[in-house]
Amino acid sequence: MSQKLQGFAYLTFAMVLVGSTVIASKIIGGGLAPFTAAALRFAIALPFFFALMRMSDAPWPRPGLRDWLLLILQSTAGSVGYTTLLISGLRLTSAANAGVIIGTLPVVSATIAITILGERPRPSVLVAIALAAIGVFAIAFQPQQTGTGSLLGNMLIFAAVLCEGLFILLSKRLRMPIAPLTQSTLMTGIGLAVALVPASFEMPWMAGITAASIGAVVYYALVPTVGGYLLWYGGLARVSGAEAALFTAMAPVSAVLLAFAVLGETVSPYQLFGIGCVLIAVLSLGLARK
Repeated sequence: MSQKLQGFAYLTFAMVLVGSTVIASKIIGGGLAPFTAAALRFAIALPFFFALMRMSDAPWPRPGLRDWLLLILQSTAGSVGYTTLLISGLRLTSAANAGVIIGTLPVVSATIAITILGERPRPSVLVAIALAAIGVFAIAFQPQQTGTGSLLGNMLIFAAVLCEGLFILLSKRLRMPIAPLTQSTLMTGIGLAVALVPASFEMPWMAGITAASIGAVVYYALVPTVGGYLLWYGGLARVSGAEAALFTAMAPVSAVLLAFAVLGETVSPYQLFGIGCVLIAVLSLGLARK
């Protein structure tokens, strides 16, 4: 197998794992409070990132005060905020809905870059933003016949996507370049410290913790978080950034299919239409970058 085909395989599996976090979060929400689950996820993943850094002899950076504040904001938004909002939203809406909304992340990131960083949008980017918006509205305001969806839940999922988009924005503002493995380790460690404070008020020892929710947290921490990191950057080393961007479209597809196969959720025409709009938006954005 050629290096490029290996890269495509790694990126595909990485995005399938990203989609599976929606299913894991749905299960986690049934037995663990959001901040408790986030703290547990980071506590499990952190030793593995430390081990990877030791194996690769990755150096620790020495950022200034401004960069430290940005790193704390990054972790608070992209690590703690994303995880807790995703779990909270999935208590109120379906995993299929969440999968479609999460698929808008590349387009949301482009929108944030335009509105906050002042980047000049190409026409293809504006078309991608419009398509993604249509896709989200299609599933956010679909007729609720089975009670599995909720406007509030969909809004919480979209807020999680905004947090992840803010993470990407703040990463661009760092003055000191930080290697991906080092940054992932820092995000996990800071996220653990941030999540522990609100988690203590959730009194997890008094909650109805289930074995399924604990298993889902362990899966989330080790497979998508650590394993997904290795697969994504392994693939990125073999293909261009523009080619890698196209594979982000696999995440919503994976989430919707897993919601059907694992959770037994029905996929409505509105969700199929929504995911179609999001996929076209992400693919057009990736092709424009290429």
